[in-house]
Order: sequence, then C-alpha cells, then structure tokens
Amino acid sequence: MPDTSARERRPASYDVVGIGNALVDVIAQADDHFIRREALVKGSMTLVDTDRALHLYRALGSAVEMSGGSAANTVCGVASFGGRAAYIGKVSDDDLGRVFGHDLLAVGVHFAPGRHLDEIPTGRCIIVVTPDAQRTMNTYLGVSSYMCAPDVDEAVVADGHVLYMEGYLFDRDDAKDAFRHAARVAHGAGREVSLTLSDSFCVDRHREDFRALVEDEVDILFGNELELCSLYELDTFEAAVAAVRRDSSLAVITRGPRGASIITRDSVIDVGAEDVPHVIDTTGAGDLFASGFLFGYTNGFSLADCGRLGSIAAAEVISHVGPRPLVELKSLIPRA
Repeated sequence: MPDTSARERRPASYDVVGIGNALVDVIAQADDHFIRREALVKGSMTLVDTDRALHLYRALGSAVEMSGGSAANTVCGVASFGGRAAYIGKVSDDDLGRVFGHDLLAVGVHFAPGRHLDEIPTGRCIIVVTPDAQRTMNTYLGVSSYMCAPDVDEAVVADGHVLYMEGYLFDRDDAKDAFRHAARVAHGAGREVSLTLSDSFCVDRHREDFRALVEDEVDILFGNELELCSLYELDTFEAAVAAVRRDSSLAVITRGPRGASIITRDSVIDVGAEDVPHVIDTTGAGDLFASGFLFGYTNGFSLADCGRLGSIAAAEVISHVGPRPLVELKSLIPRA
C-alpha cells in the first residue's frame, strides 16, 4: 500500500476530485416504430461507433441533454451534500461538450477538461424511452475514452482530499497511464486515492491491473459484492472480504437491499439500506452511495456515519428516474 503519512500537508480546496468518462445523456421519447426502424434492441445497452451515434442523434430530433457518467454522478452528489468537488474528463469543443461542462458548473462542480481532439465528438449515451417506460441505450464513448496523462490537471488533483477514479475509463493503455499518473500526483501531495470497480465485466477485463492498483496505489476501494468476488475470483463474499483485507486498508462494498459493508484491516462495519417504499430506477445507486460516503469521510464523520450517508443518497436516487439527486442531499443529513 502507498505511504500516506504525509496526508493533508495543506488544506484541500476540494473534498473529492473525480476522473472518468465525460458522457452526455441524450434522452428522447419515441415509439416502437422508431425502435424497429433503427434496428434497436429494446431495453438493451449497446456500444456504437461515431457514424451510428451521429445518425441516431440526428434521427431523434427533440431530446433532453444532460451530463452523465459514473464518476461525474458521484462528484455531483458530493456537491449536493454541500461538499467541494472537481471533475477531470475529456470532451470536445462541440455542443455536447459545452452541455457537459455547463451542467457540472451549474451544480457547483469545478470542471477541468482535457485537451480537445476536435475530430472525435464528445461521448454520449443516447437513451430512447418508449411509452412502456423501457429505456433503450446506445453508448458512444467518443473522445472521453482517449483520456491520457497530459489531460490530468495536476494542480486540481493535488488540491483534492480524495481522488476518485472510475473503472469504466480503464480500457485504453493511455487511460491506465493517466490513472497511475493521477495517483502519483495525489500521493505526492499527501492526498488519498480511491477507485471504483464500476462493473463486474469491467473487472473481468482488467482484473490484474485492478489488483495491482489496489495493492500499490489505492487507499479506498469502492465496488459491489459481485465486483469484489470477481476481483479475487472467489465464490463467496466472506472469502472476498478476507482477500481484500490483505490488500486494502479500507474497502466500501455495497450489497443491494442488504446495505453495505465497510471493510478495514481490523473490522467489518455493516450498514443497513434505507427503506424505499417504491424503487423506480436503480441507475446511479452505487455512484451516489460513494457520494455520501466520501462527503462524510472528507468531513470527519465516523465510518459508520459515512456509510449511513451513502445509504441515504442511494435511497434518494433509486426513488426516481435518473442517476442524479432531485433534492439537495444536504437536506437529508440527519441532525443530532
């Protein structure tokens, strides 16, 4: 594990600095005729290339456009709690790139975009909502997947209490270099580094690299039960907990309706899930759990209370459609 004895050499300007895919969600209503005409697989998520993304974007016509991406959801959640957050992501100088930056700034998140690659459009997730409420998604990663070390704003990373890195971004070698570079900058400034595993398929693709990061660079690991078992190729949660305790001083693992487990070298703190009368959309639940935990962690809450804030944020976001909170999360913080 990295030496973090030099933490907090000077006060941090940001509680959390996120780094990840910068995507814009393009959401439009359409009927089943559109689904058939465009040969879409209803209810699925499909990765598409540039030509296909631009074709669908034009074909939809009127749509709602808003910034998205897993780590971006997390830093927006931190800001909603009243925390200070920044985000590093790569967009192009196009309409959707401007939408992405505007949306973050509007909720109080400082945006540090990487260098433009004008021949590659801003990434987008084109979401077609049919009258039966089915969401059919076509994701184009675009320029966001070309993140590289020179795109990392070192001053912003060095000025954040915790760096939060999104596993989804990890597919290209340049992005891996960017992660390692950002982690070195953060530790050099006496800060902490966290990683979210993002998805079990993502873990399957990058298991050895993720294991190396957890052992050598990561102070706080985020993931869910399935991702943790996949990381260590183990069949039971208990065995995976024992494995991660050897590699990480702090792991925060969500377990759906069973809540979450906060795993340290010496103990496991179980946190119950908040009661949600009607679960509408689980998109963003893990992202917002990380928001609550990191807000609490960077503001001096106990680990148990950090977990409770995570559960509160996750409960809010699954009670409606969309991965961002609809109320100010700071209004939900329990008062002593």
